[in-house]
This record gives sequence, structure tokens and C-alpha cells, in this order.
Amino acid sequence: MDETETPADAPAGEAAVSSVKITKSFALPGAVFCVAGGKEPSQLYFGCSDFSIYRVDSDAEKPEPKPVSDGKHASYVTGLVRSGDTLVSGSYDGSLIWWDAEAGDVRHRVDSAHEKWIRRLAISPDGSTVASVGDDMKTRVWNARTADSIATWDGYQLMTPHGYPSMLYAVTFSRDGKWLATGNRTGKVIIRDAATGRVEATLETPVMYTWDPKARRHSIGGIRSLAFSSDSKLLAVGGMGQVGNIDHLGGVSRIEVFDWQSGKQKFEIEDTKFKGLVEQLQFGPDDEWLVAAGGDNGGFISVYDGAAGTLLAQEKAPMHVFDFQLSEDGSKLRAVGFEQASVVDIA
Repeated sequence: MDETETPADAPAGEAAVSSVKITKSFALPGAVFCVAGGKEPSQLYFGCSDFSIYRVDSDAEKPEPKPVSDGKHASYVTGLVRSGDTLVSGSYDGSLIWWDAEAGDVRHRVDSAHEKWIRRLAISPDGSTVASVGDDMKTRVWNARTADSIATWDGYQLMTPHGYPSMLYAVTFSRDGKWLATGNRTGKVIIRDAATGRVEATLETPVMYTWDPKARRHSIGGIRSLAFSSDSKLLAVGGMGQVGNIDHLGGVSRIEVFDWQSGKQKFEIEDTKFKGLVEQLQFGPDDEWLVAAGGDNGGFISVYDGAAGTLLAQEKAPMHVFDFQLSEDGSKLRAVGFEQASVVDIA
């Protein structure tokens, strides 16, 4: 369905959110693909296209990102999580690095954590394990303290149905830590028991994958974001709808929400106002609403009703948003993306 109504179109008295407002934006030293929260809500760590990890106080009058360490990856930093005083980062160079979040010292390094580009990391709610996904189409689980490998899981094809390399873009834990979901380029989601790796369900979202058999013989799209509801019953899947010109992110931003254990789709959202990839998703407190962010050349931050998918509020972002941190009470969102970050009030 086309969810482009303004907040005023929502039924009176039912909207859990009525506004999304950017209160501050500041420059970043490159394209930023991942962010992790610090000990204080305003403190952010982020991985950058200059191969480095930075920290910044987003509430400072003039936020100034500072490198955590002189050390770097050998390529873009595409995944970052924090467990206590440890940061774990992943990169297109295939490596994972464990850092002291304050001193910047390298505690552990796994140079060949994946055989191809690492796309994203997730941290279990108790901070004990890290999950990584990469273009070798493997999901790997690691001890967040020791860097020991715990498990490696397959389940995805290396090639798309059209004979081109696939990608494994998205990974997330459920909030109780029991489930782990991953999503690939062609629209396949696998939900596993996070402890055993047993596959509990698979979902298909083929509309999020576009193949051009004529002009480019190439594809675009894929699942870029996943989010469990707080009760773990629902799984939101984010990406982009069908694209006419695959050289551009011109498809509608698209979300499909499933009762994943039954395999039934609860609702779908297509936003024709703010197009492009849905790069990050998260349910708000009590699952009353769902926040999505992403973009094409520009960016967006949108909030939808968690039960019906109706639009509650949205705002144009000054950059393509790649990741965000949502405060515990859901009132503030800190987004990072292409050379900029924004602090956003949700009310």
C-alpha cells in the first residue's frame, strides 16, 4: 500500500508519534555506514569510509569527531557494535577488530573473519556474542570478549538466480537474544535459534530484488535492514521496491512486516514520497511504532504505526542515512550517513 499520508491523516487519538524533527546536523569525515552507542546517550562511535573508528559527543555545541585509535582497517568500516568497554568492527577487508573503546588499543584481530566483504554486525542483548554477515554468504558468531569463533552457518546461495554474485546484507538479534535473523540480496530471510543455529523459519520478499535482463544484465536492491518487535513475534524487513533504472536508487522505500513464525505477512509499506533503500529499522517502546531510515541521493526518517503500518510522521534527512541509534525511551534518534549526522526528536 502507498503510505504517503501526512500525520494529520492518522485517526485522531491513535497516533503514538505525531512529529519527527531534526534538531541538529553536523559534518562527518566521510561516508559513515555504522554506529554504536557509548556509555552516555549522547556519545556515539562510528565506522567510516576512511577506514577508521571515531567517537563524538552529539550533544556538544559543535560536535567534533575524534579517532578512537591510530589503527585502521584496510577498507571501509561497515559494521560496529559495542559490548561494555569493547568495540568490535567489521570491514570490507574481511577482518574483525576488537578495540578498547577508550584507549583505542587493539585487543583482538581476526584477519579473515569472512572470505569476502563484511556487510554488517549485530550484538546480542546481553553483550556476550557478536554476529557477522558477509558476501561469502556466511553468518558467523563470535565471543564478544575473547574473539573466539562460536559457529559458522550457511543457508544462502553464493550466486543469484541469474548467475551473479549475491550479497548478505542484514543481521539482527531479537531483543530476548533467542533468535537471529539474516537477509540477502534476492529477498530471502532466515530466522535461526541463536544458540543452536537451527533454522526456525524462512521468509521471501522478492519485490525487494530487481533484475534488469536487458540494459545492464545486473540487479539492485535486497534486504538492507531487519528488526524484531520487543515480544519477538513480528519481524520487519526493509529494502526497496522494484526499480525501473537499476543505475539509480529510484524505487519506493519498502517495508514488509511478518508474523514470522506463521510466515504470514501482517502488512507492507511503500513510500513514494521518500524513495530509496530502507537501511535501518527499529520498533519503538511497546512496539507502538516502527522507525525507518535510509534514502537515495538524499535521505529520510519515517515513523509508522506498529500494528497497521500507517504513516505517523516523517522528515527529510540532509544525507542518505545508513544507520541510527534510538534512545531507550524512543524520544531521540541519532542518525549517521553520507558525510553528515543528525540528531532527531520523536514526539
